[in-house]
Amino acid sequence: MRLTNLRTFVAGNPHPGVGGRYFIFVKLTTDHNVHGVGEAYCLPFHPRVVTAMLEDVFERYFREQDPHDIESLWRRVYSAGYTQHADLSLMAVLSALEMACWDIIGKEAGQPVYRLLGGRVHERLRSYTYIYARPGDKTDVYQDPELSAARAAEYVAQGFTAIKFDPAGPYSAFDGRQLSLEALALCERFMRSLREAVGTKADLLFGTHGQMTAAGAIRLARRLEPYDPLWFEEPVPPDAPEEMAKVARATSIPIATGERLATKYDFARLLRAGAAAILQMNLGRVGGILEAKKIAALAEVDHVQIAPHLYCGPVVGAANIQLATCSPNFLILEGIERWQGFHAQVLVKPIRWEAGYVIPPTEPGLGVELNEAVLAQHPYHGDRLHLEMAGKPL
Repeated sequence: MRLTNLRTFVAGNPHPGVGGRYFIFVKLTTDHNVHGVGEAYCLPFHPRVVTAMLEDVFERYFREQDPHDIESLWRRVYSAGYTQHADLSLMAVLSALEMACWDIIGKEAGQPVYRLLGGRVHERLRSYTYIYARPGDKTDVYQDPELSAARAAEYVAQGFTAIKFDPAGPYSAFDGRQLSLEALALCERFMRSLREAVGTKADLLFGTHGQMTAAGAIRLARRLEPYDPLWFEEPVPPDAPEEMAKVARATSIPIATGERLATKYDFARLLRAGAAAILQMNLGRVGGILEAKKIAALAEVDHVQIAPHLYCGPVVGAANIQLATCSPNFLILEGIERWQGFHAQVLVKPIRWEAGYVIPPTEPGLGVELNEAVLAQHPYHGDRLHLEMAGKPL
């Protein structure tokens, strides 16, 4: 079997754009006419640059190769350009192509990918959602604790047993920083309001995006501890696990992090520092499915759990499901509400969500297929990136 063709798709994510401004998908085809799909997450370049990168890497390292040779393909790309230390952008490109290879491997074997990586451990996967705005909201759900608490109660009524939210304010290219006293007070109000709204029916996941210094994060953690959140997410920027470890040692709240890291090497540093109790790898950036499985195994040694990250399209979501299903130390899966809306429309068959849980597919490969007609109807015409930070200090 040999890889013979690559197609790329950039789908503009229609309003309200939950999951990012666009999704970048790939489709690999073999000389046996078997195809596989993948997705790249959040590169710091316009999609036209990303598609050129995907095409270049495919032509240099994947064309005419056997998709089963994951380890060999991975090492060649990781070491490309005499670097042997690939950046996040190249890892996202590699992740998409590797993911598509696993889809092909599963289809060729007639098995879901999780059966090729150790088999099913979990019959269903506990899922969570962020609290999202809705049309008609009279206030900003990200700044209004009472509206956010009411929305959380609605999610719990749907079956969710965990809710994530981020009231710590905007984040910028100049973080970490100390939050203002007003921001600290607002965060505490959110925690109190949401805990009163959901009681013990749902875990609360306090999200941040590397906004704080370690000292600032410790100040906030002390305000949050009385409300027993399941985790405190990425409290400091991702480039200094030793600083994150200071926060972990200073609070009883488990630290979760990893969406902005890639490869087993980044995550090994995190684990060696004792910086996190929960790893949030994004399979569209981390290096692909096999790399994520290796990271999960490293984490298992230290009794650290995994909670795969998702703020992109449903192909990364499908890969997350495969990893979660076969990982003994899986904790919880991020979804965007109930996997409905555009995340369902771009797939031929939506991901199955039932009363707070995702049901792993039994179809071979990743268990999803792209609806190419829908993708063609939603091209991305903008100039902005998938996600962006403020360009000046806050």
